[in-house]
Amino acid sequence: MDDVDAVTRAVLTASRLLVALSARSLAAVEDRVTLPQFRLLVVLSLEGPAKLVVLADRLGVNPSTAMRMMDRLIAAGLADRQVNPDNRRETVLRLTTEGRRIVEDVTAQRRKEIAAIVERLDPSQRAALIGALAAFTEAGGEPAVPEDEGELYPLGWSDTGPRPGR
Repeated sequence: MDDVDAVTRAVLTASRLLVALSARSLAAVEDRVTLPQFRLLVVLSLEGPAKLVVLADRLGVNPSTAMRMMDRLIAAGLADRQVNPDNRRETVLRLTTEGRRIVEDVTAQRRKEIAAIVERLDPSQRAALIGALAAFTEAGGEPAVPEDEGELYPLGWSDTGPRPGR
């Protein structure tokens, strides 16, 4: 087996773990939001008030799909519509306090589980993991998250990096 195969297998195995962690962190809110709806909440938490077309683009979905998701989130009290103060003919969408709390709670749970795993590594393994993951995400086109903004992209969906479904 060559290095590419070995690394690919290791990354696939690690991705299963990360998907499992993500699923567990979402379990507490699965009665309120689906994974695609949660993705929309995350994008809204990153964008701030945004137009529907911007949100649809960030998610890699059609505006009609994004609108259906938004309608459900609005009905659940997790998001709302407002008149754009900069252009009164436009409507912007934003998180409610409850929507923001869901994003923060899920992200905190995920961070807690990842930290528990990282704590089981010895310091040299931690250092190697930082370097390997930084190189991997850079090769994939994902921008680095500044240290002071550790919560910026809680699910890895940035506005410039690879997007699911693209």
